[in-house]
Parts: sequence; structure tokens; C-alpha cells
Amino acid sequence: MSRTACYAALTAVASLAFVAATAGAQGTKPTYRHEISARLAKRAKISEDSAAAIARGKVPGGTIQSVELEMEKGKLQYSYDIKIPGKSGIEEVNVSAVDGSVLGVEHESPATEKKEAAAEKAKKP
Repeated sequence: MSRTACYAALTAVASLAFVAATAGAQGTKPTYRHEISARLAKRAKISEDSAAAIARGKVPGGTIQSVELEMEKGKLQYSYDIKIPGKSGIEEVNVSAVDGSVLGVEHESPATEKKEAAAEKAKKP
């Protein structure tokens, strides 16, 4: 890669980072569904915005559909459902709300999604 091409690439990345930071500073909110209780949010050490960036990094080109902050197997985690255009089902990315580590990445087929949604609905009063 030539120096000019390298400089152009770095300039483009810096511009995108500035736009993203500016958008965040202006208070734009993500457009995906949030299921985050205040009780669990108080225990989180990692912000939802930071966890979302980590999850997006695991599924490039995907769009977050929803996030849930939950206790799973004794761990406080953000669970992201991420849709990849042209691919059926979703990718579920679990990020620790304590240290930001990725706890798991799993593909869920449409049938698995449906089963999981029914189980969640049955749990709620």
C-alpha cells in the first residue's frame, strides 16, 4: 500500500470516528429494542454503548435488533441479537457487563429464535 493510500485510509477512519463520537455526544440513541432493568444496570461496570461496540465487532456488517441485560449462569451479561443481511436467523453475542469480555457468539436459526421467544413469554407474568 502506498503512503498516499495509507494516509487516505487513516483519514477516512478518523473522519468516521469523529462522526460517530459527535453523534454520541449529540445524544442520538440506538434504534434497537432495549430490555435493561434499572436494578441490573446499577450492577453493570460496562456501559451498554461500550458493550454494543464490542458486540458489533464480533459480527461485522450486522445490525443490532435488540439487547437484554440479564443474569445467565451466574454472570451479568448483555445479550445482543444481531441480524446479518441475507442470512437467516440471528447471531447472539453475549458480552460481560462486568469486564466487557465476550462470553459467547452463537447463531440462532429462525426455529430456535421462535422457541426462545416462547420460553421468554412463558417466564413473564
